[in-house]
Amino acid sequence: MDMIDPFGRSISYLRVSVTDRCDFRCTYCMAEDMAFLPKKDLLSLEELDRICTVFIEKGVKKLRLTGGEPLVRKNIMHLVRQLSRHLASGALEELTLTTNGSQLARFASELADCGVRRINVSLDTLDPDKFHAITRWGNLAKVMEGINAARAAGLHVKLNAVALKDFNDHEIPEMLRWAHGRGMDLTVIETMPMGEIDADRTDQYLPLSLLRANLERQFTLTDIPYKTGGPARYVQVAETGGRLGFITPMTHNFCESCNRVRLTCTGTLYMCLGQDDDADLRAPLRASEGNELLSNAIDEAIGRKPKGHDFVIDRRTKRPAVARHMSVTGG
Repeated sequence: MDMIDPFGRSISYLRVSVTDRCDFRCTYCMAEDMAFLPKKDLLSLEELDRICTVFIEKGVKKLRLTGGEPLVRKNIMHLVRQLSRHLASGALEELTLTTNGSQLARFASELADCGVRRINVSLDTLDPDKFHAITRWGNLAKVMEGINAARAAGLHVKLNAVALKDFNDHEIPEMLRWAHGRGMDLTVIETMPMGEIDADRTDQYLPLSLLRANLERQFTLTDIPYKTGGPARYVQVAETGGRLGFITPMTHNFCESCNRVRLTCTGTLYMCLGQDDDADLRAPLRASEGNELLSNAIDEAIGRKPKGHDFVIDRRTKRPAVARHMSVTGG
């Protein structure tokens, strides 16, 4: 059984934010003094498992756990272990997560044991001082230790870097060589207008077309049809032999092939990252022992998935396109 949205797209990819909390405070993502959700609003690990299972029964093949930082959620490995039964049965093709790497040294081997094959690690700079500046609380050495642990456990690691003008744009070539030298792909992402933060996004914004042009002064980039199920478009880098991905929500709308929906840790389903369309799945989940109400609510929501988003960094108001923080929807 497949979930088909109004535009004929098969919804096969669910991203689940298991917590809005994080042990970093990255300047483009969160305010330093974040107000987090009260515990009672959060879905329990059992409830998260129940919702994910219904989505898998409805045709979701790829499940990505996000946050906040997913690995700071208490007993998160219990949920990963539970969800891995769907890998064993063949109902789920991939279980993966996006992490800041801070907890990977602890959890990498157990993740691999649960059938996780690859992970995304968010890393915006290789400079320890700049890393501390952008994450506010982060420690680069700990993240490096986590990345090494993940690779040692046999996990494929892809690095995600948000391209920030005058912060890390000149460092991308070095990061590319560093990642590819260790068998890791790198994806660069345009900063998105989400959530009230302390920084001014109009100052941070760097169109990736410009970054690509700069990179092409020293690298040979060839477009390739490679896909991992998300919105990244990839190039092969001749000099390093690795792949570089570009995620361009601002300058290139990739909505026509969107196959994903996002569930927050409070049970809100967002059909689009860049719209305020949502559906409450927590109420139907908690209203009944069975899953019929939940299943119907999911069908109703998929039935109104929008065609796409309209991200604009508004230079007049400097207001975000979407008021909720990225850490709520799960990157």
